[in-house]
Amino acid sequence: MKKELKDAANTVEEASNSRALVVAARAGFAVSGLLHLMTGFVAIRLAFGTAGQADQGGAVAQLAGQPGGLVLLWTGFAACVALALWQTSNAVFDYGQLEARKQVGKKLSAGGKAVVFAVLALTFAASATGNSRNSGKSTSDFTVSIMKAPGGSFLLIVIGVAIAVVGVVFVVLGVKASFKKDLRLPSSGTGRTIVTGLGVAGYVAEGIALFLVGLLFIIATVSARPQESTGLDGGLTALREQPYGLYMLTAVGAGLICYGLYLMAKAKYARM
Repeated sequence: MKKELKDAANTVEEASNSRALVVAARAGFAVSGLLHLMTGFVAIRLAFGTAGQADQGGAVAQLAGQPGGLVLLWTGFAACVALALWQTSNAVFDYGQLEARKQVGKKLSAGGKAVVFAVLALTFAASATGNSRNSGKSTSDFTVSIMKAPGGSFLLIVIGVAIAVVGVVFVVLGVKASFKKDLRLPSSGTGRTIVTGLGVAGYVAEGIALFLVGLLFIIATVSARPQESTGLDGGLTALREQPYGLYMLTAVGAGLICYGLYLMAKAKYARM
């Protein structure tokens, strides 16, 4: 029995390292980059009072409205599924050479990324099949459902804190430029500088956006108004209402555009 399980695991690992899956996973980075680009542009428009849904659900909806939108949606779905599978493979099979503490951290990170891309794949599929909903409303409904469950308020606060902590981690990774360890940077100095600059600005902006989402979860739960936990779109809208919010939201939008461009570059330069 052990031999069969080991053979099955080896087969899965070999499949995860196949050329086709790696190419598809790289496409997943590019698709995610495109969605961040679109989200960033909507965030900037939102800063100046133009309507739009500034999150990945809104970006997918925009993509669906383009010529050949259905093909784009299913392509995005396939690419994100491939990237989710690749990250799952990393979480299960890789990092064995690292010390225990670092190994756990890397595996948890890869597992978290796998979940993110799996959710994004589902978003593409829902939009392609006509079952998509306003993501802010979906987040609000999700929060209300959890709050009604026993211990739901505590769980929502934990979720909010976890998202906020991930946001802080993103900012730290950006400031330290730690993401460079995951890349084979261009040989030219100019290319390295551009990719690094996009990564720094992008990681910091993404971290700020995630921190806002986590904060919104916590505030909505503590104030017993779960309908206000409207995800990234709600977080960026709340940012606009703050003093100098126009400038801060514009800066975050520009940072998300940088992160989108960084992910597109990562599609080429990622170590896989």
